[in-house]
Amino acid sequence: MDSVPFIAIEGPIGVGKTSLATKLSTHYHFHLLKEIVEENPFLGKFYENIDEWSFQTEMFFLCNRFKQLEDIEYKYLQLNKPVIADYHISKNMIFAKRTLQTDKLDKYKKIFHILTEDMPLPNMMIYLHASLETLLKRIELRGREIEQNIKPTYLAQLSKDYDVFMDQFEKKHPEIPIIRIDGDKYDFMAYPEDLTSIINEIDVHLKSYTQTNRN
Repeated sequence: MDSVPFIAIEGPIGVGKTSLATKLSTHYHFHLLKEIVEENPFLGKFYENIDEWSFQTEMFFLCNRFKQLEDIEYKYLQLNKPVIADYHISKNMIFAKRTLQTDKLDKYKKIFHILTEDMPLPNMMIYLHASLETLLKRIELRGREIEQNIKPTYLAQLSKDYDVFMDQFEKKHPEIPIIRIDGDKYDFMAYPEDLTSIINEIDVHLKSYTQTNRN
């Protein structure tokens, strides 16, 4: 494992990844890495017509996330500066497998593996998940115009894809602890005690991680 904490938060659209990452970054004084979303010029068109705009959308995300993580590795992790991120680049395949046609998916996979083969993995993952009803409410509340055309069926399937992805990630990387948080039960934005409960669980893993790396 790396010698410095690198925590990534994952989960479907609208579950609260950035909100939690921001609060945890403030609490622990870790550098905050936020993914580029609204800056993607293809995203609005993607939600209107997935088949037509999926490849452009996924390639934009892949290239930007690669650049962000490359900067994080050299400017923070290699300098022993802890990082908390509201995503990890490995989740790109969740969306690509769901949205790309076979011929374009094959091309995307080749590019993805070339770019990410030496990218740093997080040494702790927080997985936020919630019911479709909760996700739709939160998307509506935050009011991003580009997200107003998200189809509930797409969001429901995406949530299932995330469950599969996290199970596979856990099997592939048993050394990386995964903290699973039910967004229907925990509202860390409204209730400070819910945030405290999450922090307490993270503290247990951070303490164990620190002791392991001291030995």
